[in-house]
Amino acid sequence: MDSLDVKQKKINKEYQDYANSLSPKSKIVKNCIMAFIVGGLISTIGQLISNVAKNYYGMNKEDASTVTSITLIFIAALLTGLGLYEKIGKRAGAGSIVPITGFSNSIVSPAMEHKREGYVLGVGAKLFSIAGPVLVYGISTSVIVGLVYYFFVK
Repeated sequence: MDSLDVKQKKINKEYQDYANSLSPKSKIVKNCIMAFIVGGLISTIGQLISNVAKNYYGMNKEDASTVTSITLIFIAALLTGLGLYEKIGKRAGAGSIVPITGFSNSIVSPAMEHKREGYVLGVGAKLFSIAGPVLVYGISTSVIVGLVYYFFVK
């Protein structure tokens, strides 16, 4: 039995070495840096929009935040429509999907892909195919947390 175990371990090691030689090398450090830079750049652009809304247009913080969100959503939807957001996403990874711009992209992309099927069965039906589950679970979780807070914490 011992010789079989040794042979099996040797075969497993050889297989693991072979699999590792064929696997693409991880670029985790580069990916993390790019995500940090792009996510930070998107956040910086959002802060600039907010500062302009407050300082040049005299908006209060709440209104400036609303304008910032709407502007970032519009910019991301426009870049998605032009096919540029996908190129940014390939380089940035999570840096482009985490901010609100990623949510905008996740709604516009399926709509763009299915527009040839018509506005009702194509765009309308596929509009929330990616973002829909996020909305459902996000809203459901917020209701549960709200109920727990209302009945047990308050």
